[in-house]
Amino acid sequence: MQSGRDPQSGRDGGRTAWEIPAPVEIPRPLESARVRAAARAARFTLVGFARPDPIDGASLRSWLNAGHAADMDWMHRRVEDRLDPERVLPGIRTVVALAIPYRRPAGERSRIASYARGRDYHYAHRDRMKALRNALLELDPTMETYACVDTGRAMEKVWAERAGLGWIGKNGLLINRELGSWLTLSVMFLDRAVDVYDQPHEQLCGACERCLKGCPTGAFPSPGVVDARLCLSYQSIENKGPVPEKLRRGFVGRVFGCEICQDVCPWNTPEIPVGDRRFEPRPLSALSPAEMADLTEPEWKALSAGTAVARAQYDGFRRNALLAIGAQRDLGGMEVTRRLCDDPSAVVAEAARWALGRLGEGRGGGD
Repeated sequence: MQSGRDPQSGRDGGRTAWEIPAPVEIPRPLESARVRAAARAARFTLVGFARPDPIDGASLRSWLNAGHAADMDWMHRRVEDRLDPERVLPGIRTVVALAIPYRRPAGERSRIASYARGRDYHYAHRDRMKALRNALLELDPTMETYACVDTGRAMEKVWAERAGLGWIGKNGLLINRELGSWLTLSVMFLDRAVDVYDQPHEQLCGACERCLKGCPTGAFPSPGVVDARLCLSYQSIENKGPVPEKLRRGFVGRVFGCEICQDVCPWNTPEIPVGDRRFEPRPLSALSPAEMADLTEPEWKALSAGTAVARAQYDGFRRNALLAIGAQRDLGGMEVTRRLCDDPSAVVAEAARWALGRLGEGRGGGD
């Protein structure tokens, strides 16, 4: 029994020997101007386009191997996906980098970082990316996309720099000439090319080291490298256990997040316009540390709902408020601090005892 090519018919597996497969049709590039207009119609302030070339993983792997990710174990997962967008969206041709500004007025005071005083930026980006994706599908209904806001498989700051939105500064944040570093970022991968790609942004920090020298806990082992273990943002948000005592005095004036490395940056000028209205502060941001520490769990849930502050969780937020009271030796927080020394949460009770020592009672606070 014969198989394969039939020498009499000239056929091979049902195909004529001289038959050439039809070429795969490559979609025409999208007009970058139309994509940019769609992104701005979806209320993204900054838009840029980068080619999806893989990222050199040396810096990321070095950062992880040095332990700078602290206990953020998720950073160790899917590393290769973060470095090569082709693994995330096969056939990717374009990375669209997107940004929303959030600068708050200089006179606005809060113990909560300015990006977290209003609506959670994840929601703001996701809502707008849905609108953008719908607009792109009107241009090409067969397009495939992938989008994420800093919890997905993409390195947003790298893509934003490659797409010309700004440069990654010595404080590890993306800095834009006009809007400074007061930006939240997201990206969208497309399996379509665009007709014009943006050029990577040049580095403009120069010899300035204000952010490195201004960090109260020395969280920058080198320019552009952040050691999360020493960073007050990590300690007040991601760390759910006790904060190392050597870092606690850094909680003066802050309960959630830290922006000193942005406050001292010369690119963050007073002339930068106030950012998106979704970041306007909610009532939680106006409370004093004593009022924050004194919240009941139902009150906390109601006030933090829909904001990034919810990430700290109830006990973590009260712990932070107590550390702020102790760091600043805020005698107005004496009563709530005494009471929380017996809190059922071990991390809250320990922070209260430390704060009480700083207020001149008990042990643990010292000088």
